[in-house]
Amino acid sequence: MGLLLLVLLLLILPLLLPGTYGLPFYNGFYYANSANDQNAGNGHGKDLLNGVKLVVETPEETLFTYQGASVILPCRYRYEPALVSPRRVRIKWWKLSENGAPEKDVLVAIGLRHRTFGDYQGRVHLRQDKEHDVSLEIQDLRLEDYGRYRCEVIDGLEDESGLVELELRGVVFPYQSPQGRYQLNFHEGQQVCAEQGAVVASFEQLFRAWEEGLDWCNAGWLQDATVQYPIMLPRQPCGGPGLAPGVRSYGPRHRRLHRYDVFCFATALKGRVYYLEHPEKLTLTEAREACQEDGAMIAKVPGPQGSSAQDLAGAATPRREVEHQEHGHLATIASK
Repeated sequence: MGLLLLVLLLLILPLLLPGTYGLPFYNGFYYANSANDQNAGNGHGKDLLNGVKLVVETPEETLFTYQGASVILPCRYRYEPALVSPRRVRIKWWKLSENGAPEKDVLVAIGLRHRTFGDYQGRVHLRQDKEHDVSLEIQDLRLEDYGRYRCEVIDGLEDESGLVELELRGVVFPYQSPQGRYQLNFHEGQQVCAEQGAVVASFEQLFRAWEEGLDWCNAGWLQDATVQYPIMLPRQPCGGPGLAPGVRSYGPRHRRLHRYDVFCFATALKGRVYYLEHPEKLTLTEAREACQEDGAMIAKVPGPQGSSAQDLAGAATPRREVEHQEHGHLATIASK
C-alpha cells in the first residue's frame, strides 16, 4: 500500500509544479514562458500571438573577416503589427552542418540567462544593446569558424529564424607530399594543412581562388572529402583542351584508402594575393625573382603555433620547386 502511494505521488507531483509539465527541456532550459501564455486561448494550438507576425531579419550578403578578429553576426526581430508590451523570447544560435560535419550549438538564451557550447565557450555573447537586437558576437575567430549560422527566435509556439554566412579572407594553396604526387589520404591532408597553420579548403574557397586565377592540374582533397582541381587554361594533361575552364571534380573519395594532394586554406595574409603565371617551370629562387620583377613578393602563411611564417610556394611543394607535375605551366602565389 505504501509503495502504491509513493508511485501515485511521483506521477501527480509534476502536475502540481507550475509551468514545467509537458514542456520541452533542452540545454538546461525548460522552454516555458508563462508570462507570454496568459492569452493562449482554448488550448487547441491557437496562435499565441493572435495574428501578430514574428519577423527575424539577418543580412543577405556574406560577411568577410579575418582569423583572430572579432565579428558581429547581425540578427534582429520584430512584430507585425508592433506590440505595445514587451514579450520574453528564447534565442538560439547554431552553426549549420556542412561538408559532413555535424551541426554545432553555439548559444541559447532566455532573458538574461544564457549558455554557450563547445569551442565557442568564452568567445561568444549576445549583443543586446538595442531592443529586439539578438546579434551574436564571436571573438578570436578561428579558421574553423567560417560557415553558415542560424539565428532562431522562439515566442511561445511561434518561431522564426534567419541565416548569416561568415567567410574568412585568406588564400588557397595546393600542398604536395615531399614523397611526390598523390601521396596523402584525407586524414593526412588534414594533418599537413594544420602543420602549415591552415585547414583543408572548402569547395567555395577553392572556387573563389579559381575565380581569382588559381590554375593547378593536380587533384587535391577538399573539406567535404571530394577531390577537385581548378583549371584556367584547358590543356591535354588536365582533362583535355575540349573542356571549359572551371573547377573539375573526381567526386567523393574514400578518406583512408584513396590518395591525392590537398588544397589548404590559410588566413592572416598581408596585402593582396594573386597568381602570377609563367610558361616555364621555376625553382623557388626563380619564383621569388619573378614576383619581385612584378613588384610583389611570394605570399607567406603563418606557421603552426610558435613557428615562423613560410613561403606559400614552399608550402605548396616541399621539394622547394613551384611547378605542375604534368606540364610546365606555373601559377606563383604572390602578394602586394
